[in-house]
Amino acid sequence: MSELLQFSGMVLKSFDHAEFDKRMIVLTRETGKITVFAKGVKRQGSKNMAASMPFVYGTFKLFEGKRAYNLAEADISNYFEELRLDMEKMCYASFFTDIADRTTRENNDEAQILRLLYRSMQALLTPGLENRFVSTVFQLKLLMLNGVYDGSVDDDVEGAARHAVDYIMKTDIRDIFAFRVNDTSASQLESLAEKHRREFVGGTLKSLEVMKDMGYN
Repeated sequence: MSELLQFSGMVLKSFDHAEFDKRMIVLTRETGKITVFAKGVKRQGSKNMAASMPFVYGTFKLFEGKRAYNLAEADISNYFEELRLDMEKMCYASFFTDIADRTTRENNDEAQILRLLYRSMQALLTPGLENRFVSTVFQLKLLMLNGVYDGSVDDDVEGAARHAVDYIMKTDIRDIFAFRVNDTSASQLESLAEKHRREFVGGTLKSLEVMKDMGYN
């Protein structure tokens, strides 16, 4: 076995691979998005079974293979298990990881996107924060971090929504959910997020189709 490498990150996707293995897409702080094979994790009693689930965040110890990394062990600091126990929240969390998977790259500095993703998962579990609101703020901030949305708005967007966009742009990720807007402004922000997300992300997101079929968005 080659020397173990250590990465901090979140599992975006997890797929069955062979009879007892999984293939994971992990967004890391150190080197952006990577592919990790987790061998034997579907066997009963595997120490890494829980670490191969979507949304888990922690430190992954890996060794390099020919075309991808292989999981040796993991120290998980947050399983975000509550997200998997609530269908609506799980759908939103899957939507977030879908977008992150679509917009991040290997060997690229994606530390801020990872931080945004983690904070948004926390926000989904925060009492008093609506899932749609969390989703809107997540999308707008992600677009801003990627440099594809400069915060400009049309003339018919009301003042409160304008202030919200400015707040999201200038505020540290830790505090971006610490504001409230009325229904009209919320609707305008949602429209902005959807418009610019479609332009940047493109294509069809399976998680979004599921959300719409279930009436969550």
